[in-house]
Amino acid sequence: MGLITLLTDFGYRDHYVAALKARLLHLAPAVPVVDISHGVEPFNIAHAVHVLQSVFRDFPLGTVHVIGVADHGAGPEPNWLAAELEGHYFVTGDNGILALLANGIPENMVALPAAITASPTRDVLLPAAVALAQGAMLSDLGPAVTALHQLNNRQLRLQDHRVTGHVAHVDHYGNLVTNISRTAVEAVGHGRPLAIHFGRDVVRDLHPHFSAVPPGEAVVVFNSQDFLCLGICQGNASELLGLNFDSQVDVRFQAE
Repeated sequence: MGLITLLTDFGYRDHYVAALKARLLHLAPAVPVVDISHGVEPFNIAHAVHVLQSVFRDFPLGTVHVIGVADHGAGPEPNWLAAELEGHYFVTGDNGILALLANGIPENMVALPAAITASPTRDVLLPAAVALAQGAMLSDLGPAVTALHQLNNRQLRLQDHRVTGHVAHVDHYGNLVTNISRTAVEAVGHGRPLAIHFGRDVVRDLHPHFSAVPPGEAVVVFNSQDFLCLGICQGNASELLGLNFDSQVDVRFQAE
């Protein structure tokens, strides 16, 4: 018996999440279900991808991830997909999330049956997820497809003395999570002194955690996924620094 996770933009004020759980209890009461989050910003594909990329690999192989964000897909004709990626399964609307997760086309992908419904997550995605969790093959769910709605991830720009990236996510605390990886910083920097430039501000040190500087000071750390993060100790970096999703961040290294 597999495991199902739920990631949606349904929020916590209404009955929508409870309706999903009720449907799952009817379909497969013995299948364990884990909520990743229902607080994704409405229709925010980038937020959903960031949350899922940060955690899906921590679940056992074979886990089925239900993505109920912009769940009708992109465009006037709704399309829903099930895919396999890195030993995990994903069911979602064809809205660009799979392309961003896979940074291209997933390894195996099928189209789920079309339906007329006001709740695709409940009526289309959950039955497919349950079938996979109970041992069905992707090919049992629909015809194989290779085309999907394409969105592209922001790419790092690597130069001899600089790594240029962007803010990929602003978290609950106002911390700015970038797409600059530790691997990229180490590959370009080779241990040289560095300075992190963002907006009009510069930080010249990396710290192990956000509380390593006095309250109110800017701090730069690598998070648990080894991506560079900008914060304000006990403050909201996004508000105080005037930076948001897609703001540019540069890591500059001293020339040898």
